[in-house]
Amino acid sequence: MIAAAPSKKWGTGALLLFIVLPLIAGILLSLLVPRPIIGIIYLNDAIYSNTAQEMITQIIYAREHAEVRAVILVLNSPGGTVTDTESVYMELARLRQNKPVITMIEGMAASGAYYISSGTDYILAKPSSEVGNVGVIGYMPSPPTIYEEVYSTGPYKLWGSPRDTFMREMEMMKGGFLKAVLLGRGQALKVPSEVVLRGQIWPGTEALRMGLIDELGTQSRAYEKAAQLARITHAKVEDLRTLAGIPSIVPASFFMLTEDGKSTSYPKEPGIYYLYIPPMEKQP
Repeated sequence: MIAAAPSKKWGTGALLLFIVLPLIAGILLSLLVPRPIIGIIYLNDAIYSNTAQEMITQIIYAREHAEVRAVILVLNSPGGTVTDTESVYMELARLRQNKPVITMIEGMAASGAYYISSGTDYILAKPSSEVGNVGVIGYMPSPPTIYEEVYSTGPYKLWGSPRDTFMREMEMMKGGFLKAVLLGRGQALKVPSEVVLRGQIWPGTEALRMGLIDELGTQSRAYEKAAQLARITHAKVEDLRTLAGIPSIVPASFFMLTEDGKSTSYPKEPGIYYLYIPPMEKQP
């Protein structure tokens, strides 16, 4: 007895199922897999306790969430305190072990802001962005003075350290800043250390020539570069401040205020800073 041949209708249906079912399965799987995210961290202020802690919270969020595949720092900052700058830099170093970090310099990345920029994988800036100001600035401690009503167990209990020790500490911090730049920029840096340490600010075009940055570009170009380094496509761009649940509050001013309440370019507290302080405006 000869078996009947399968009908053409059944053959066509089986072929369609063979094609359609994997397609449907692929679509369902794609819906279950989260879309990759490029996280954005904005800094539009000095780097001090409040802003540094907010940045660190966002960096930790990016490190702990697998869907965040790359991070872009968007900077417009004159720098800030030594300790807070170093804290952000070290957290970025941990993040970069697994995910690329890009810097987009908008208006300015001076002193401490350039310090953290140098600890990222790629730096972009506008032609007129202000870049550099590598170095340290600080208020000298007061000379020891005897107060009859105050008793201390050592001559520098009230003052912290002698002036010469303070200056040596500043030199040590300057050396640390330079090492961060040399490590971060590597072979891209085109000028010697003595030029880097002038404390000068350069426009983006000159910073590119010197190797302080990698490219002149915009935020959209930064998104492209981040996706390229992370090897992802169709990524969402998300504000990490929102994802990390950081509330919007008006921060306390880092800078001294004038009598009429206007902010100056000088920090309120004495200390040692990776900070650019522009010249004060002349009073009429």
